[in-house]
Amino acid sequence: MFSLVSQQKGGFRLDLDTLGLPMDAMSEIQSVCVYCGSSPGRSDTYVSAGETLGRCLAEAGLRLVYGGGTRGIMGAVARGVAASGGQIIGIIPRFLIRKEAGDDAPDIIDELIVTEDMHSRKHAMFEKSDAFVALPGGIGTAEEIIEILTWGQLGRHRKPIAFANIGGFWDPMLTMMDHMKAEGFIHSAHLVRPLVIDRIDDVVPMILEAARASANGGDPAVIERM
Repeated sequence: MFSLVSQQKGGFRLDLDTLGLPMDAMSEIQSVCVYCGSSPGRSDTYVSAGETLGRCLAEAGLRLVYGGGTRGIMGAVARGVAASGGQIIGIIPRFLIRKEAGDDAPDIIDELIVTEDMHSRKHAMFEKSDAFVALPGGIGTAEEIIEILTWGQLGRHRKPIAFANIGGFWDPMLTMMDHMKAEGFIHSAHLVRPLVIDRIDDVVPMILEAARASANGGDPAVIERM
């Protein structure tokens, strides 16, 4: 079940009744990248949300792509997927294996890709994923989701991006993004319309619905409201 691959070198708050359609969606979602903390955080709701998201991904038949750790929220997401019979690809730089991947990694992860540096890790996660979700996390998590937003703004991809805004965790960052736009520093906001989702159970259905709607061209009236 477990395989090891070595690689050398690479806001809009919505609910299910008023779903906005991101311009950066794809038509088919098979793998979802989840960015999140390798620590559990101070609230039990973060780990619980991770486990729930993992379960929802597996039940929807979606493969998890994540940072390869077995601790903190990272481990919670992986355990949620594994417990529900889902598939997991972990991608981790060699220097973080001992720090983030515990001895139980072979029992949880179907395929572990070991990269030589962080840049290669991020590139591999991007290439293997059809959508991106940010759960609560630290500087690394924020940097990863911002880079995906940046690549979308630059036209590198049209993959759905979602903030799982558990307990309003991402509100300060979303406020900062609004401030950047208001001050004239975000000029291509129409290319990046991330979903902001407050309920963890809504994350998977919203991503899938957004992708389906995008494949059909979307509803201009709904897009205009975003």
